[in-house]
Amino acid sequence: MKQEIILIGGGGHCKSVIDVIETEDKFKIVGVVDLPEKLGQRILNYKIIANDNEIKDLIKKFKYFLITVGYLKTPTLRIKLFNIVKKNQGEFPVIISQNAYVSEYAKIGEGTVIMHHAIVNTDSKIGKNCIINNKALIEHDCKIGNNCHISTNTIINGGVVVNDNCFIGSSSVTKQYLKIASNTIIGAGSVVTKNITESGVYVGCPARKIK
Repeated sequence: MKQEIILIGGGGHCKSVIDVIETEDKFKIVGVVDLPEKLGQRILNYKIIANDNEIKDLIKKFKYFLITVGYLKTPTLRIKLFNIVKKNQGEFPVIISQNAYVSEYAKIGEGTVIMHHAIVNTDSKIGKNCIINNKALIEHDCKIGNNCHISTNTIINGGVVVNDNCFIGSSSVTKQYLKIASNTIIGAGSVVTKNITESGVYVGCPARKIK
C-alpha cells in the first residue's frame, strides 16, 4: 500500500517532482499546498487543497510532506516551509527517480529529491531539502549541504564540498576537491577552478565573483 504525501508549492518544479514521484511509485499524492487564491485549481492531476497557513492542520491528518517550491533566487521560502513541517512533527521522505543512479554507499538527507538521470556516486553525502536536478552528476566523496539546488546537467567532481543554501547553475563544472561557501550562486555554464570562500554570485570560465 502506498504512503500518502502532500506537496508544498505548486509551480513548475512541483510538476517535475510529480513526475518523479509517479515513476518511483512509492507514494500517493493527496494534494498540493499553494496560495489561497489558487484553492481548487489543479497541478497536473492533483488539486490544490490548502494554503501555507493550513499546514499544521494537514500534519494532523497526514504523515509525509515534500517541499516542491523551487529555488527562487534564494532558498529562503523552501527553508521556511521545511521548518514549519519539522516543527509540527511532519516527516520528509527521500524521493529518487527510478531513472536516476544513487550508489548504495551514498547518503541522502530527508526531503531531498533526486531527479531523472541524475547520478550520485559512491560515498557522497547529500543534505536535507535539496534538489538534485535532471542529469546532474555528483561524483565520489562529495558533500552537498542542506537546502542546495544542483541544477540540470551540472558536474560536481570528486571530493567537492558544497556548503548550505547554494545554487549551482545548469551545465556548470566544479573542479575536484574544491570547497564552495554557503549561500553561493554559481551561474549556468560556469567553471569553478578554485575554492570559493566568500558567498556571492560567481559566473564565467573560470568563475569570478560579480556580486
